[in-house]
Parts: sequence; structure tokens; C-alpha cells
Amino acid sequence: MRFRILLWSALALGLAAASAAVVDDDPYLWLADIHGARALDWVKAQDTASEAALKSDPRYARDYAAILRSLDIQDRIPLARLDHGQAYNFWQDAAHVRGIWRRTTIADYAAPAPHWETLLDLDKLDAEEHAQWVWEGATCAPAGTRCLVRLSPGGGDAAIVREFDLKTKAFVADGFALPLAKLDAAYLDADTILFGTDFGAGSLTRSGYPRFVKLWHRGTALADARIVFAAGAGDIAARPVVFDQPDGATALIARNVSFFASEFYLVHPDGTTKQLPLPPGADLKGMTGGRLILLLRDDWRPPGSATTFTRGSLVSYDLDALVRQWRAPQVQLLYAPGPHDAIGDVSAGRDAVYAAIYRNVTGSVIAFRYRAAKWTQETLALPAGGSVGVVAADAYGPEAQFTYESFLAPPTLYATDGASAPAAIKSQAPLFDAGGLVAEQFWVASRDGVKVPYFLIHPRGAHSAIPTILYSYGGFELSLNPWYWNDGHRPLDAGQVWLAEGGAVAVANIRGGGEFGPAWHQAALKDHRQRAFDDFAAVARDLERRGLTTPRQLGIVGASNGGVLTTVTMTQHPELLAAVVCQRPLIDMLRYTRYGAGASWVSEYGDPAKPAERATLAKYSAYQNVRPGVSYPAILFITETSDDRVTPVWARMMAAKMEAQGHDVLFNESQEGGHGPGATNAAQAEMWALSYVYLKQKLGLK
Repeated sequence: MRFRILLWSALALGLAAASAAVVDDDPYLWLADIHGARALDWVKAQDTASEAALKSDPRYARDYAAILRSLDIQDRIPLARLDHGQAYNFWQDAAHVRGIWRRTTIADYAAPAPHWETLLDLDKLDAEEHAQWVWEGATCAPAGTRCLVRLSPGGGDAAIVREFDLKTKAFVADGFALPLAKLDAAYLDADTILFGTDFGAGSLTRSGYPRFVKLWHRGTALADARIVFAAGAGDIAARPVVFDQPDGATALIARNVSFFASEFYLVHPDGTTKQLPLPPGADLKGMTGGRLILLLRDDWRPPGSATTFTRGSLVSYDLDALVRQWRAPQVQLLYAPGPHDAIGDVSAGRDAVYAAIYRNVTGSVIAFRYRAAKWTQETLALPAGGSVGVVAADAYGPEAQFTYESFLAPPTLYATDGASAPAAIKSQAPLFDAGGLVAEQFWVASRDGVKVPYFLIHPRGAHSAIPTILYSYGGFELSLNPWYWNDGHRPLDAGQVWLAEGGAVAVANIRGGGEFGPAWHQAALKDHRQRAFDDFAAVARDLERRGLTTPRQLGIVGASNGGVLTTVTMTQHPELLAAVVCQRPLIDMLRYTRYGAGASWVSEYGDPAKPAERATLAKYSAYQNVRPGVSYPAILFITETSDDRVTPVWARMMAAKMEAQGHDVLFNESQEGGHGPGATNAAQAEMWALSYVYLKQKLGLK
């Protein structure tokens, strides 16, 4: 979707006339014409300058090659979705640049060299259709013979849907198909889907997502699909949620009232709906044995119950009793976390619910099984001291899979048949020698006295301050648990190209994230957002107080919401650091609701259309607070033209404004990637090589 700013669009969002006047007066607003010729000419000139400054550095080619090798390695674990005894995986490497969708049996998957069956080759498809499709996933029918495949041009959130036949390995000529839009679709049965998409005027919410969910039967026209649910224009979205279980599919519709509050409606066979009596902050994690599995964002006392379940708890809700027996559903506790606990990945299989439970930001996995009318729990035998992930659990079998990794230990995949302890079946070889490195956890008091943890990974026995990257996120319940530098959304391949060369990386678990459950996130919402910035600054000061680095050697990195964090830190505390890398960022907090999916985030940041909340946003919004004549750290902005979630608008406008004020600025924008680190491994490697070389130049890492 292309976004152009006009006065009427501001009014359509219900913004005050005074706010619209501010928009019209901005001298950099022309850069919001995302695909406009003038804006793209500016982008091209900026890319030329940034690439001349960074790609000419001999370290760029070396880092790019190292990162790309780490992404293309063949022993990288092919994480899979388990379904009907099959393991499905999407894979990219040097021979499959755009990627292949493939499968094998769960039993064969455990072998060192599985016999993969290629289902769809995107490189071949792109060549045949003269397109640049990016894989966005697939949802399969209960019978397991056909799937709804999502493909995006350029990697944005907008995608098309095509029905794919797993037997013929071809798209179904007269199958279900949806044109390009921000959409959702799921099978109700083999010949019926529930879906939401852009149906034309009035069919999208102000956040740009579908308002209507329709029921579409095979053999009928798309135009004849029947509306079964309608959300309000001010809601975030309405979307189908279908759980495929051995005893039949259960269809729900989620009405996302805000980013963190939803209503759930049961879809009856005749297409009518009935709201379930669930709390608005319930985070639906899965379904097993007729029971919904919910993570609670707030305390909840179910109707007619004497028990109050505390926020952060994992509970089950007996939907089967409500639907088939028409009696009050029983709500039972699976796990209630302590003050330094949080629940991470949750996956509901046929025989058990598996949950990653974190304490002080390191994890374990607990298996919950329903026996004799109550839940039992068993902590699985997995390594401690790092991150655990629940990769998958088969809704049609006993199998489940988990990962373990840490900052210094590469990922290992563990599998269980439901009866035996998890066994390691795949592991990635180390990418770097960790013998000379150490990962430590420290705690520091923030401005208001709250203790905040952070990890520091650095050369063992370092006797002087060294160049250090400080990274965090601090929003939307996202937790930064230890990882092996293998996720392009976070510092990628730092072990090889930064740590092994003598640098350090700090990862701050600031408020706004989910490291200690909903309370940790809620502590930095809206009017309390400054707490996240104070936490981040406190970590920076602590690194320097301990003599681990200095302001001339400290750089910060952040993406998306991390763009708010890094630019606010730059404007509020320029004395603490020397460099900033700001990737696909959100920055202008007074206009963010007018572009991309910005309107969906008001429950996180506040609404700039409301005077009191606008005043809070104005106090910290970096775009409004950056000033000429101030000595800010050098900054590199990285974004993508195809990002239709945050959009490239904010990086463009902030870069142009800072450049006009005389600050040290570089800007780089790639065409593909959407709101991500790149559509291909090469694109990811380029983005991070640019980032690391920039930080090496500015922080003095040789």
C-alpha cells in the first residue's frame, strides 16, 4: 500500500485541525511520498553516499562474506512445523536464494540427512512469473492435502494467497485465491475458508487491517462470500483463528480491539458467532483436548468463580464443555509465574502443552498434561543457563521439538516422542571460538530505583575499556533472551565479526519488554514510556562506571520500536555514546498513527490526537526534539522501501532533518525486505555488514 499525506486523510483519522497544520508545515514531508520520483531520487543519492563511505572499507567485504556464510551453512538447523506426522520447513541458502518449501516425515527428519521432498521452489516460481515473491508461510487444510500459501512482493505485510495441492505440487487452478492485501485466511474444512482482506472502501480499519471476516465455500465466487463478523473501524483488525484437532476443527474470530486486548467469538457451523466470556487481555496460545490455552495479561476472576488468576499466568479454558455440554467452562491453572518469571513460547500438542518458562531471563521447558481432570507438570531435561524455545508440537501425534542456545553455545534441537526425555537430534557447529569469551549478567538501578538486568558478552579477562554495542528493544512484550547471533532482527553474527575481533556486546532487558511478564511490559506503557529510556541510559552508564567501555567507544543499535529507543537516547543523552545504528525505525511520535500500521500501536505509546497523551509524546519524540548546534553521536539509518508496517518515512525524514541541521548522518534504504532484515540471506548480510562496519569506524574497533 502506498501512503500519501493529504489534509483529508488527517481528518479521516480524527485528528485535530491544529495537528494537520503542523503536518503541512513540515519541510521534509515530501519524503513521505514513498514511491514518488523526488523521494526515490533522494534515497538513491543517500544510498550512493552511504555505500561509498562503508562499502569502500575493506572490512565490509570481509564481514559481508562471513555473515553470508553463517546464513548459508548447511548445518543450520531447519526448524520445522509438525503436522500429521510430517515436518514442514522453508529453507534458504546459496543454492536457493529465494527459498524452497519442503517436507519429510517426522521420523526421517531426525536423521542426519533427511530425504526432503520439495513442494515449492520460489526461485523457479519467480523465474517463471518474472516476479520477486517472498515466502510468508502456509496454512493447510485439516485433511492435509491442500494449503493456503502466502506470498509477498518485496517482503511487506501485504500478500497474496494461492491454494496449493500437496499431491500435485502445483497451485490449484480453480482454488481459493486472494489478491494482494493485508489479509488473513484459514481453512474451516477442506472446502471452506474463513478470511479477511481488503474488500474496498470501508473494509479496512484505521490501522489498515481487515474489518470483516467472510465465509467462502469452494466452487462459489469470491464476491459471494458471506460476512460472518464485522469489527469497528477503530479496532485493530478482525481475523480468523482455526484450531485443527483430531476431533474436528474449532473456528474462532479474534476481534483485536487494541494491540493487547481482544474479544473472541466462536463460529458455529451455520456461520453465526457467539462471544466467549474471556478477559480482554487474554493471549490465545493454542488448543488441546477441547481446551483453549490462555496467557493472562491481567488478573482475572472468571464469571461465577471464586478464584482469581494473576496476570502472567497460563490457564486452560474448557471450551468443549461450553460448546457441547452447554455448561460453564472450567478454568484451570497450569502455571503462575513469580516476580522474576515469564512465560515464553507455548505450543499445544495432542498430548501435552509445552511452555518455555524463564526466570531471570534464562529458561526451561515444562510439559503440562491433562490427567484425571487436572493438569500435571514436568520440567524437561534440557540444558540450563540459556534460552529454550518450543519449536513445535504435533496436534495429531505425540511428538514435540525444542531448542537450546546461548550467547556462546550454538543451537541444538531436541525432540521427544511424548514418552521419553528430549534427545538432541540436530546441532549447529560453532561459528566462532568462544573459549576466550564470557557472558555475564549484571543488574543496575534505573532512575526510579527499579533493578534492571543486562547481559555483557566480552573477551575474557579484558583489562581496559573496549568498543561496545549496546542493544535493546523495550516494547510490545518482546523479550531479549540469550541467542546465538542467528536472528537477523537482532545483532546478527556478532560472534564472528565483532566479539572475535575484540569488541563487546551488551543486551539490556529494559521495561517495556516481556522479560518478567506482563507487569514488566505494562510498567513502560504510554505515560510511563520514559522508564524504558531511563533503563537503557542506566545500563549505558553502568557499563562506563564499571570501566567496561567509554562514551567514545559505546554505540547503540535498535530496530522498529528500537528506533524510538535509540533516537530518544541520542537526543536525551548524547554524552553517553559515540554512534547509533537505527534500523527500519519508528521515530516521529506525533505523526506515527498516520502511516503504515501506526494506528494499531496507540495502546503501547498513546494517541497523539488526545492532548494529554500528545503532550507526553512530544516530551520525548526525537523528531521534534533534535536540535541544531548539539553534539549528537553519529548515526546510520537503515530502512526498506517495501516496509508497509512502520514504513521508511520516519528514517527518511529524520535523516533529512538531521543532515540539514549539520549532524553526522548516513542513510541507506533497500527496496526489498518489508519490515525485516531482508528478503534473502544476501540482503540480511548486507544490512548487518553495513551496521558493523559503521560501528567499527565510529567506535574504533580495529
